[in-house]
Amino acid sequence: MSEENHIECCEDIEVHENLLQIVNEKMPSENELYDLAELFKVFGDSTRIRILFVLFEAEVCVCDLAEALNMTQSAISHQLKILKQSKLVKSRREGKSVFYSLADSHVRTIIAQGIEHIEE
Repeated sequence: MSEENHIECCEDIEVHENLLQIVNEKMPSENELYDLAELFKVFGDSTRIRILFVLFEAEVCVCDLAEALNMTQSAISHQLKILKQSKLVKSRREGKSVFYSLADSHVRTIIAQGIEHIEE
């Protein structure tokens, strides 16, 4: 195993009860942890990330997204459904068109922090 992949472990087993108490008090519920993991799974698809980047710039309809990303409207709609279920995008109807936008500023913050992290 290379040195950079080696994980160091304690030589003696010593449980630090005071630290564990702090951790246990701050730990979110199992439901919250599950929901958070599910949210991050949504960010695990590059097509959905590309859609979010388009929506950073403007509110657009499915036709515009399909054209911008060189994909079918059906493929875009499938990804938008997932993003909408995860409350990352919202939609509004205008005549025969449906326009999509970011649900709130948190979406931009999550992506920006992710980019900042990978660029370190």
